[in-house]
Formats: sequence, C-alpha cells, structure tokens
Amino acid sequence: MGRGQPTCDRRSSCTLAGAAPGLGLGARESRKVRYARAMNLAGPRSLRACMEVADRLNLLHSSPTAYPLSDWVDRLIATRSAAGLPAEVPYADPLDAGVEARVLIILEAPGPMTNEFNPVPGSGFISSDNDDATAENLWRARKQSDLIDGVLIWNAVPWYLGPTKRKPRVAEKAEGGAILRELTQMLPELHTVVPLGDHAKDTWRRFARPGLGTAMRTVESFHSGNQAMNQPGLRAHLHAALARAATDWRPHASAEYASIVIERDGIGATTNQWYEDNFGDRIDIHPRWW
Repeated sequence: MGRGQPTCDRRSSCTLAGAAPGLGLGARESRKVRYARAMNLAGPRSLRACMEVADRLNLLHSSPTAYPLSDWVDRLIATRSAAGLPAEVPYADPLDAGVEARVLIILEAPGPMTNEFNPVPGSGFISSDNDDATAENLWRARKQSDLIDGVLIWNAVPWYLGPTKRKPRVAEKAEGGAILRELTQMLPELHTVVPLGDHAKDTWRRFARPGLGTAMRTVESFHSGNQAMNQPGLRAHLHAALARAATDWRPHASAEYASIVIERDGIGATTNQWYEDNFGDRIDIHPRWW
C-alpha cells in the first residue's frame, strides 16, 4: 500500500536546495541508478524541494536496500489503520542504508516536517535532510563526525504524535519498542544503536534491547533538537557519539578485563550480559558467549 505524491505548492519551482539554477532530473538520475546508501552532502534541508521528495518516493520500492523496509512500513500502516490506531508513519529515507545499515539512529517521534499531510507538507520520510532544525543539526553532526553512510534513522514511537510538545507515553514507547525490535531483525549488518534523547533511550533500554539476542553496541547522546543543541557542550557530545558510532567496534572488542553485568527478567532468566568499553558505551555480548 504505497502513498501518492505529496501535495506541495512548491512543486512548480522544485530544485535541490543550494543547487545551481537549471539542475533537473538528469542530475539526480545518477543517484537513483547507483542507490547511494549515503547522506546527501550537498547541504542540509534538501527535502524542502518537492522534486527531491518526488525522487525519493520513486526510490522507496525500487532501491534494493530500501524496498524491504518500505514494504514493511506499508504493512505497519495497513495493520494500524485496520485497527483504528494512529497510522501516519513516515518511511525510512531511501538514500540511507536501508537493510544494509550498520548504525541505527533512534529519535523520539516523527516531527511535523516528516508528515506529508500537514498544512505545510512534510517529506513523508525520517531523514536528516528534512526541513527542520532537528534534522539540520543531525545532518551537520553526521557530516562533521564522518557518519556518512551505513546509517538508518528511525523513531522510538514511529507514528506521528502531533505537535512537538506532545511527548510519548509509556504505553506508546512499549508499542514502539516492539516495532523497533522487529526492525533490528531486518538489519543483519547492524552493530551499533544510537538513541538520541531521553525518550529514545528509555524506549531502547526498557522495551527493545532486553533479550534482543545479538551482540550490539549502544552509544547514547542528546536529542538533536535546538533545545538540547543550544546548551553548552551537548552539541560536542553528539558529534563525539556519532564519531564513535562511525567505527566498527567488533574487531577490537574484548571483555577480558571488563566487569560483566548480567540482567534477568522477572522469573530470573538471563536477558542480557554486557560491559562498558573504554568510552563508557555499552556492549551487549552475543548469547553464544554467555
């Protein structure tokens, strides 16, 4: 169940943000053919241009790395709609890594500029290219940290909640955590999860990570919205976290001298064993090594 083209009164003057006049579909065709799997480096907020949105809509079900996730989102939307539940779920950005993602960035919930049905239409994608401050801050942090490719961005609560002041409730985070667990099973190359902000951290820690059953690094930092990024030191913290996420920890992993923490569920069964690396990031040990 795919979506139609977004309603957008900017379509008549659609060009890539920052592009030279006259840049047209031919210049973007090479990106569609090579399926970039990497962020758009031309500049932030590129999804303010309707033709850029249209190009990515064309990739949703044609890119080999994007279409499995797009089909999954379609099924999620259909299931939630049939149950009478909120179903305005944006797609993962098809220019990101899709099912080849090595790093999963988790944000809180879709913002207004992901929602294509807003009075001011959003893109319909979860993307660091969206036309808002949160996306721009994340775009700049990714570029500075060299976290250019191998990335997928998702939300702790994947459906649109409304205005940004509306925060996820515990039940919504529990539901979103179950969906997040399902997503991680579709990412065989995933090695690092980066929850940004308190709600993303809480969802990952409480509802998605327990009993996940695979080796995983968690690198936590602050939400990329201006409220956090304008506070001293938090922007640098985000940049440092993404720089660590850009490196594969597995070739150098060793728990030989680490203190192993064992987590158990309500009946005493082990759900996770983990330790902290030299940066204070959590490394969950694969159950085969318990």
